[in-house]
Amino acid sequence: MTGTFRSSADMFAELNRLQGILEQAFRPHERASIRALPGAAFPVLNVGSTAETIEIQALAPGLDANSLEITLDRGLLTVAGERKSALPPDERGRASVYARERFAGRFRRVVTLPDEADPQRVDATYRDGILRITVHKREASKPRRIEVN
Repeated sequence: MTGTFRSSADMFAELNRLQGILEQAFRPHERASIRALPGAAFPVLNVGSTAETIEIQALAPGLDANSLEITLDRGLLTVAGERKSALPPDERGRASVYARERFAGRFRRVVTLPDEADPQRVDATYRDGILRITVHKREASKPRRIEVN
């Protein structure tokens, strides 16, 4: 065989990559390959609230905490960063991939926060692969008891 491909493994890897691109474009929520699970949004988020706070947990193992960028602007909380590939490259600087279930690359997730979110009171911690973001609620939005005279 002539051209770009030097082995059947290279050709298979390239065809699998192209299939993944097409599947993501046309069916992003379905199975992306016969050999791998679908590429879900990364990081996976859990969002909830308490009486005092709005809690966001991002399940994001394998990140460097310094690579995370968290912003809050006009009620939109954005979590962005990059997850490096854990695959060792071969002698040509590439890795042969047969199934890719672990996300690698740049990511960006955006969460719309409720009006009661206080953009001045946000805390974030990253530990054991979980990014925890706590957004406190505005004091004015909390219920208070009014005494009757």
